[in-house]
Amino acid sequence: MNDSKTAEMKPDVTVERIYEVLRRCNDPEIPVNIVDLGLIYQIKIKGDWVGITMTLTTPGCGMGGYIANDVKEKLLSIPGVHEAEVKIIWEPQWNKSMMTEEARKRLGFD
Repeated sequence: MNDSKTAEMKPDVTVERIYEVLRRCNDPEIPVNIVDLGLIYQIKIKGDWVGITMTLTTPGCGMGGYIANDVKEKLLSIPGVHEAEVKIIWEPQWNKSMMTEEARKRLGFD
């Protein structure tokens, strides 16, 4: 017997799943993903919409558009996400202390 409610259920869109996907987004100039760099400030989920508030390592980063587009594409690849918005902000300003310990080691800051 095929339950139509089960067939219509959407996969859960979770913060954990979003972080997992965003760990595949790298700053092209730095060999570390944007999550471990500490660039993600906020994740909002409303139904099939996901909003990301993030920053870049420097305001003059020429790769900002590329990174924001990559984030949006990765979000839209998650089953159940049909709309995504990426907002880049500058406050609080990013600094090295926002990186994970692993990222600091990889970049030689420890």
